[in-house]
Amino acid sequence: MRRRAAEYRRPVRRRFSYWIWALFGLFSIAGLVLLVVHHNQHEDRVEQPVLERNTGLEQVAHESLNFTAEILSARSFSRQLAEQMTLAKAYVIIAKEHNNLHLAWELSSKIRNCQLLLSKAAMRGEPVTLEEAEPIIKSLSYLIFRAEDAHYDIATTIMTMKSHIQALEERANAATVQSTVFGQLAAEALPKSLHCLNVKLTADWLRKPSLQELADDKRNSPRLMDNNLYHFCIFSDNVLATSLVVNSTVSNADHPKQLVFHIVTNGINYGTMQAWFLSNDFKGSTIEVQNVEEFSWFNASYAPIVKQLLNADSRAYYIGGYQDNVALKLRSPKYQSLLNHLRFYIPEIYPQLEKVVFLDDDVVVQKDLTPLFSLDLHGNVNGAVETCLEAFHRYYKYLNFSNTIISSKFDPQACGWAFGMNVFDLIAWKKANVTARYHYWQEQNADGTLWRVGTLPPGLLTFYGLTEPLDRRWHVLGLGYDLNIDNRLIESAAVVHFNGFMKPWLKLAIDRYKPLWERYVNQSHPYLQDCVTS
Repeated sequence: MRRRAAEYRRPVRRRFSYWIWALFGLFSIAGLVLLVVHHNQHEDRVEQPVLERNTGLEQVAHESLNFTAEILSARSFSRQLAEQMTLAKAYVIIAKEHNNLHLAWELSSKIRNCQLLLSKAAMRGEPVTLEEAEPIIKSLSYLIFRAEDAHYDIATTIMTMKSHIQALEERANAATVQSTVFGQLAAEALPKSLHCLNVKLTADWLRKPSLQELADDKRNSPRLMDNNLYHFCIFSDNVLATSLVVNSTVSNADHPKQLVFHIVTNGINYGTMQAWFLSNDFKGSTIEVQNVEEFSWFNASYAPIVKQLLNADSRAYYIGGYQDNVALKLRSPKYQSLLNHLRFYIPEIYPQLEKVVFLDDDVVVQKDLTPLFSLDLHGNVNGAVETCLEAFHRYYKYLNFSNTIISSKFDPQACGWAFGMNVFDLIAWKKANVTARYHYWQEQNADGTLWRVGTLPPGLLTFYGLTEPLDRRWHVLGLGYDLNIDNRLIESAAVVHFNGFMKPWLKLAIDRYKPLWERYVNQSHPYLQDCVTS
């Protein structure tokens, strides 16, 4: 009677095994194969000296067994053990769901025995024998029949497995989102050493009237409007990062005294910036620091971005909760900063200048940049390095081409380019009325349907047909997220850009690239020494 019952159940068990295999078998076998490969690799490393001492015949016999193929062979005992183990793992979960803890414990114990046997077979390089496999297969079969007798039918089992898979997927997705959030928070947080530096510099600005008098004297320097000099603009609230940009630029310039740096920051960091750049010499270059809050023309009635940032719905989007992984990086507080959008108003800020080089505060300059000013832009406004050679850098990746306003005017396959090191011809800018074009696209995107957030998408629209491609070596990107940039490309680059979360002044910076940034830090400065040690 018991044998007939077993024969009756065998077809059901086979169908059940098929469905469970479809759900979990591939994962278990794949994991087992990886385990076997790891063991084989380990054996190759550890046992090689022993094999060299053995006879040649023994070595050939040892290497003739491919245990990966063995575990995948339908006729091998290893494969049968793996299938039994997969089925047993499924029943462990179901037994626990039904509070049958004793059965779950028995199954788990046999699973461990099965894993141990397979591991030993992989380590010794010999197939599992019938004598080794038979007791485990019999005991597992008996326990699986017991589980079937407990009315764990196929439909219930499949639904249970599907619910577990769904729960695991949800947990994995939540963990991914949480990991990204933590990464973003770490990237946004100001390190204690930088906060310390800001405090010391602000104190100097407030208690030393001589610094404020010196700032007033330099405010009207004729060098600030001299088009025979080389003008660079940086918009940032990070004093150390801005200092690195300036220091690396002058350190690699052939004639640093001919360089002029125009820095714009916010009201909170204005005193900090002034105190730092007035107290330190950068090889005789001229440095101007301005406060964006003193730009009376930069208001909601003139600039659509100011109006949008003042809108409650827009602010809620920028600082709202982290609900999905796709838009996490787009919710960075930097997009609330007006400094991030000043790049579209350079002619308004510097009406007397004819050409400038714009630099982000997360770049490091490695070569003389003054040749940029003599490049022929062929009547274009923006000189930039194209990014088509990298993934996700064509127009359709940034813009909503399902909207006819976009699809009717732009090529979705058009090549994107990089903000961070740009040459701007301000005469051509005014002639093309570029700022008005930017305003138009910002107004069209008031509801956020043309692009999400950021400055690159409106930049792609604004400078469409007005951008001159530069040699790729002028600007190499990705040092804030890409671990595998070719060293030769980095060495040949005039500017390397730490775009991404892993900024060089943070602990989560990529170690391989961090020395490129640190070489331009004035480690001997007493404030930096005090702030690091404290």
